[in-house]
Amino acid sequence: MPTSASLDIADEDLAIARILLSVVTESERRRMVRGVSTQAARFRLSELRSRLLRDRVFEDPSRLIGRLKRRGLLSELPEGKSDRSYQVPFAAELQNLLLSEIGRLEAPEPSALQPVPDEREEIRAMDHEFLDRLRDVLAHRLEETVEFGKTFTVRSLAQYLTDLFGEELYVDSLISLLQQYALADVPLIAPTGRTTGSTGFHLALFGPPGTGKTFSIDDMIRGNPRTAVPPHGLPGRNRYCGGITPVQFLRVGASYSGRTFNFIVPEFNDWFKYRGMVEPLKLVMEQREVKWETTLGTVGPYTFRSFFSVNYNVRSGGESDYWTTISDPNFAALEDRMLLRYHPMTRERFRAVEGSAERLELGELDFPLASPIRDHLTLVHAIETRHPLVAGRFRSRSVRLDPTLYRSLREVSEKALQKTAHPKFSPRLKSRAVKLAAAGALVSYFTHPTGETIPIGKPEADFARQFYEEEVRVREGRRGSAG
Repeated sequence: MPTSASLDIADEDLAIARILLSVVTESERRRMVRGVSTQAARFRLSELRSRLLRDRVFEDPSRLIGRLKRRGLLSELPEGKSDRSYQVPFAAELQNLLLSEIGRLEAPEPSALQPVPDEREEIRAMDHEFLDRLRDVLAHRLEETVEFGKTFTVRSLAQYLTDLFGEELYVDSLISLLQQYALADVPLIAPTGRTTGSTGFHLALFGPPGTGKTFSIDDMIRGNPRTAVPPHGLPGRNRYCGGITPVQFLRVGASYSGRTFNFIVPEFNDWFKYRGMVEPLKLVMEQREVKWETTLGTVGPYTFRSFFSVNYNVRSGGESDYWTTISDPNFAALEDRMLLRYHPMTRERFRAVEGSAERLELGELDFPLASPIRDHLTLVHAIETRHPLVAGRFRSRSVRLDPTLYRSLREVSEKALQKTAHPKFSPRLKSRAVKLAAAGALVSYFTHPTGETIPIGKPEADFARQFYEEEVRVREGRRGSAG
């Protein structure tokens, strides 16, 4: 019997789930003799569609049915050519799951006016934290931070993280740290001289629980004193959102209008389960004007200019079982708006996470570059955001895009396209790889002391290609190189 704690039904499928529950219950009752089921419940697709139309529900039930089939809760019968039939092998479990989902999605809407923390005080505290670190660097460690930066590149950062966590895990923390550099939102300059984008990007680690996602986006960035992990990320620029509901966040976000911070959300999937939250969250991720109206009040309008680094937990059947992941109704919303890295729980990854946790708990992991990296990141961010304390000493520079990088990434695309006429990866994935390379260029700010712009060098281009190959491969469900 398949087990599942939740079906994660989308809001728009709620009405379909309610009617499907009724259809299954009636079918189960028809097959009862003296209180005992004589055979498995079944129903025809035409019967379900007829009930939907009668109740004026016009959504297509195919997505929900497909989800239930993949979970083993429905099986399609071979009989009938013009009308599909489905058997319900575990009717009681399906009924309980549907009831649970309907109850969750129909829970009372949280008040838009409930008390939230004093966010302006929170912002002032974060600004002081950043300013204190910057002043400390400028007063006591400026020369050594610049010297450190002259040899510090994506390659040396990757080696540091590989030494800590191994080949299987280092990429996640590397991407998370690169996003920290990207928060300066530095302009991207095309060879024509036009500005065609900026470095900032949202980051989503997508996959089953236990794959090390929280450690990468939170412990490595803000530090974790309980496990002796020092912070590596920007001081005073990461707002932790554990325990905040999406309704609270929409209200909190108004205080950040015109500012750029990073919001760390450890359970982003929970936010999508609140009724009516999907569309507002999409607006936030698109950095468009947000206005959310309820019967209890209105939030906004305001424009959100900050970024997210989030975990999105989803069940998966393995490395090649990518379709169990993208069947999540909110996958496309993240893929279209975020740099999304997929995390299958493989045997190798399990062993790597287990070994890393053991070394951490036994005190065998040292983080010798945590403080130098944080100093370097703070200084580069201050320079690129034109902070008054450094404006007269260093100049902000844009990142220069290189056609060579695009040709390299196109080679990956073309090799994958030769294997299928219907690619399962989005062209947006390539744009995310470019953003990653541009963020890597900011790491090399002091290795390129001259020039109007910062070039994307070979280490940054190589890592962008590696990321692109890995993400194309996992979306295509293949092992080995994307080529």
